[in-house]
Amino acid sequence: MADAVFVRSSSGDVVCGRRGEVRQIFMRVILLLVFGVMVLSSCGKKEEQSAQEKKPEMVLSAVSYADLPGWGSDDFQSFVQAFARSCGKISGRAPEEDFGAKPAFGKVGAWQAACADFENADKSGLDLKAFFEARFTPYAVFADDDPVGLFTGYYEASLRGSREKSDVYHVPLYKRPDDLVMVDLGLFREALKGQRIAGRVVGGNLKPYESRSDIVAGNWTHGDKVLVWVDDSVDAFFVQIQGSGIVTMDDGSTMRIGYAGQNGYPYYAIGRELIARGELTKENVSMQSIRAWLEAHPEQAGEVMNTNGSYVFFQRIDGDGPMGAQGVALTPGRSLAVDRTQMPYGAPLWVDIAPPVEGANAIKRLMIAQDTGGAIVGPVRGDVFWGYGKIAEEMAGKMKSQGRYWVLVPHDRSVDNVDKSIK
Repeated sequence: MADAVFVRSSSGDVVCGRRGEVRQIFMRVILLLVFGVMVLSSCGKKEEQSAQEKKPEMVLSAVSYADLPGWGSDDFQSFVQAFARSCGKISGRAPEEDFGAKPAFGKVGAWQAACADFENADKSGLDLKAFFEARFTPYAVFADDDPVGLFTGYYEASLRGSREKSDVYHVPLYKRPDDLVMVDLGLFREALKGQRIAGRVVGGNLKPYESRSDIVAGNWTHGDKVLVWVDDSVDAFFVQIQGSGIVTMDDGSTMRIGYAGQNGYPYYAIGRELIARGELTKENVSMQSIRAWLEAHPEQAGEVMNTNGSYVFFQRIDGDGPMGAQGVALTPGRSLAVDRTQMPYGAPLWVDIAPPVEGANAIKRLMIAQDTGGAIVGPVRGDVFWGYGKIAEEMAGKMKSQGRYWVLVPHDRSVDNVDKSIK
């Protein structure tokens, strides 16, 4: 949930056009980005520049399994399928590639060997605790010298819809337009890794796409690209934040929908907007309180929702789902959305997270990095996937917990430049 402009994408980013044309477009994009940074700095954006300079760095420190709070208390059973799904993606990568941005993550080949051992093991009698202890080393993860970060939650939304527009079902959820070009800038410049933009090609140049306000108002050329009509604009807004949902159709059938693309505008949390307007406070802001405010102020709801310029396009998902950014089906309680510029997809993570809601237990279990989201930024930051249903919605909507995690890395890897000074 989440690129980190893009919310909970599958691995479907594409570039359209002839090779020479695309190369020219990307070079123009790079130059525009550099120029934009120069303009911002010359306009006195000192606070933003200072924040960028202070961006925390991920630091990894090797520890023992005895240092992991609650290690051994997890039954690991629902983790088996989640790990197998990620291993399937890892197997398709080149063995000589770096697995992640840090040398401690090692080469893909080491992960493929660990996955092969896992695949060949007898799952019915496999002691997963012993398996990881024998093949992986745990590393504490720090943001500079701080091991504690924010953990939130997301879920698979529930909606009501129809294939036909009517007085009841009048809010469209759109398919991905054919002219949407989504660009992963990190493929072209290492310094831009993790940054993405989107737009359309006009006259050989990549131009910005329409904003959310343009799209919901119908001020664009693809109003006929409707995937499904739903009955509530607030539900339509929240499914875009979650990135996936199940629509109960008026004929009794169901349709699972998932992320198919995004218009390129950065995600902006409307909770922050409502706090700035004095409508909510930092203490009471949650998905539930935001929804309640929108439903109580229908005359202002559209304008507030449009302060977030990001608009997500959807596709129908058949089979297991929803799909995470790694391109695998997510597993409730096991899949974690992370900052993809910091933590590589497929990495097992032992988490120790404060109770997500009052009366719940702390979360101490093995999870796996399989997704991302627009608001998930930083070395120690996570978004727990809770699944589908009222309980999942309740847990995800209220979760704002402090916690930390440890990444498990296969033994046979390069350990150069690993910081072991932080205990």
